[in-house]
Amino acid sequence: MKIAIFHNFLDNIGGAEIVSLTLARELKADIYSTNIDQEKISKMGFADIKVRSIGRVPINAPFKQQLALLRFRLLNLKSQYDFFIISGDWAMAAAIKNQPNLWYVHSPIREIWDLYEYTRNNTVAFELRPVFDFWVQFNRFLNKRYVKKVNKIACNSINTQKRVEKYLNRAAIVVNPPIDPAKFFYRKNGDFWLSVNRLISHKRVDLQLKAFAQLPNEKLIIVGSYEQSRHFKQYANYIKKIKPANVEIRSWINQKELIELYADCKGFITTAADEDFGLTVLEAMASGKPVIAPNEGGYKETVVTGVTGKLIDGIDENKLTAAITEIGQEPQKYKEACQAQANKFATNIFIEKIGKLIV
Repeated sequence: MKIAIFHNFLDNIGGAEIVSLTLARELKADIYSTNIDQEKISKMGFADIKVRSIGRVPINAPFKQQLALLRFRLLNLKSQYDFFIISGDWAMAAAIKNQPNLWYVHSPIREIWDLYEYTRNNTVAFELRPVFDFWVQFNRFLNKRYVKKVNKIACNSINTQKRVEKYLNRAAIVVNPPIDPAKFFYRKNGDFWLSVNRLISHKRVDLQLKAFAQLPNEKLIIVGSYEQSRHFKQYANYIKKIKPANVEIRSWINQKELIELYADCKGFITTAADEDFGLTVLEAMASGKPVIAPNEGGYKETVVTGVTGKLIDGIDENKLTAAITEIGQEPQKYKEACQAQANKFATNIFIEKIGKLIV
């Protein structure tokens, strides 16, 4: 069977992009996108995957998203493939002309659905909010219209499953995203904590900086990439401005460096708001490291307080500081439970479940 995979953008590689690239490799499928950075793709261990372009789009919102939506809306590869996997929110428009299809949902478009109020209040200038509201309503209309052309829906978590039902009135099957536990290893609980996330406001990286400002004897390394768009750069510059001396930020490192950071860190910290699923916590656990995370979203499906780390209710910098102090006393005791948990999300399990949906 000849399969094509569609993903919005592949110029900044995070968890969703890794899932799409893994699907392309494991299913021997062709993958299509708009903006592509082959160097970053190679750095994350996918040098063998050559992404096909459907045309570049601008780097700034909303023009980036709107033109990507249009490009996928007009894309017609039905005569060339037997099946299509849509792995991305704005790429869902490709369902119109490319069937039979499966939409693998990382989340319905967050800025027009569950993060609408947050985005409006935190990233949109006051005078532009009426324009933003019109843009949101227009794209909600298109989103509901295009999803009718989706044949099957799978999603990455129960959290995302609930969003699909709430906002798009569609049922979805949960197929958790994969990691390859064999790639990760435990070496030691070193002298630094690790955080891996995009530098964007809803990841709440500023909470981590404020917590470590209260812990001068602890060290944090943030692996934080960001896109070149205006709102990404604005938040990245803010983070760099408030960063205390005991925090280091590294961007766009390769997979080998990342795996070694996981292997040597004391533990892993994430602060994302209502995360869709959270692939990085599994990578940390595959490395035998305890995870500190908010008691929100997909983290509730993978992190078990007292077993693989700690979930924090109503997270703020003070609660995060207390959790770091608590977990940091005996981080090594979580090793075996963390690795056992990560093994439940192996790539072969993911591909087997996806394979049953490709018919």
